[in-house]
Amino acid sequence: MAVLDSHEQEQFEALKAWWYDNRKQVLGALLIVVVTMGGWRGWQYYQHKQANEAAALYQQFIEQIGSGDAKRINDAAAAVADKYASTAYAARAALLAAQVNEQGKDVVRAKSQLQWVIDNASETTLQDVARLRLAAVLLDEKNYADALKQLDAKHPESFDGLYADLRGDVLNAQGKFDEAKSSYKLAYEKIDTQSMYRNLIQMKLDALGVAK
Repeated sequence: MAVLDSHEQEQFEALKAWWYDNRKQVLGALLIVVVTMGGWRGWQYYQHKQANEAAALYQQFIEQIGSGDAKRINDAAAAVADKYASTAYAARAALLAAQVNEQGKDVVRAKSQLQWVIDNASETTLQDVARLRLAAVLLDEKNYADALKQLDAKHPESFDGLYADLRGDVLNAQGKFDEAKSSYKLAYEKIDTQSMYRNLIQMKLDALGVAK
């Protein structure tokens, strides 16, 4: 069993506080990567009139993101979804708008947008990201049962580490420490060995008395 000395304990508490404050921003960074990676492929696939119009409207939405005005951002995202719900742009707009609303503490709207992506996105990767983000919001609300339901959803192996880590956070918050250990162990195994994120998972394991 790993035992933390006072200095290590202080470091862990600081890291734990940082993770609590920044968990959604880390997941938001994942979202940006997913959206960027899928953008060009989506542009190539949807080369027709409707998609060109959707792309133009999406560009207007991106410009509103830069404004920082939540109402304008939400209105622009809704316009893309209302007119071009079947395109890849609608789900991306909803995900980015949800991130803005999370940061602005409009949790109800953010959850609604994330659920829309889960229900309507044509790309499963965007659905996977939305479920992960929604589970994090539900964890913050202490809605553990619904958070776990989101994390129970089928997802590709590439998401195993992120889903397992967040599951560990939910179980840990519930006081189910043995189950949390198992989830953190799985997350540690699945996360890339070169990722700094892996070190955070190890700190969580150390705090629960699991040696390296």
